[in-house]
Amino acid sequence: MPKAKLPDKDFKWSADLAYVIGLIVTDGCLSGDGRHIIMRSCDTQLLKTFKKCLNLSNRISETFNNGWGKKRAYRIQFGNVQLYRWLLKIGLFPAKTYTIKKINVPDKYFRDFLRGHLDGDGYIQTYTDYYNTFKNPKYIYARLYTRFTSASKNHVNWIMENIRSLLSIKGHTYQRKPRRTDQTTSLWEVKFAKKESIKLLSWLYYHPDVPCLIRKRKIAEKFI
Repeated sequence: MPKAKLPDKDFKWSADLAYVIGLIVTDGCLSGDGRHIIMRSCDTQLLKTFKKCLNLSNRISETFNNGWGKKRAYRIQFGNVQLYRWLLKIGLFPAKTYTIKKINVPDKYFRDFLRGHLDGDGYIQTYTDYYNTFKNPKYIYARLYTRFTSASKNHVNWIMENIRSLLSIKGHTYQRKPRRTDQTTSLWEVKFAKKESIKLLSWLYYHPDVPCLIRKRKIAEKFI
């Protein structure tokens, strides 16, 4: 007898699940076979956190590093037809890179989703600015920027709108045109400067135990 088809399932939202979805949207993908979900990263700590959030026992294995990356890359792959279908329902799909739009994340869990997005394809950048020390040696400033990137303009615009709505900070959206020979399309970026970054990062890291990429949190903690 043929195997019975599993019914569709609505998964209950949680902070851990929202975080995982943020990671999948950026560094993960849905296989074209309708059942497998794949997450890639150069940081094994991130993949271990991914496993913990989903209570997975699948192993982390080394994989190819696509494109220009020089670091070792790792991946975890698992099959879950019901989760796969649910991800389709909320706005994910295979080969999503350039065409993904909004994800149907409840406002309550948007910051957890956004933290996953930051850990996947975002940046927390900080440096010491000595540019104006020729005017006065005391003019030394600690700069801070937080960025979210995507190859989909529609997706970046949705992120921007949600952040403005939920946190009342403005930020700026930029188009980053191809800079390398292996790039053929632009990247889109939402960028926040120091004052807004501090408000945003304090909102994202609202508890010491939230799942996150530890090395990025350590940068944020210097300011929040």
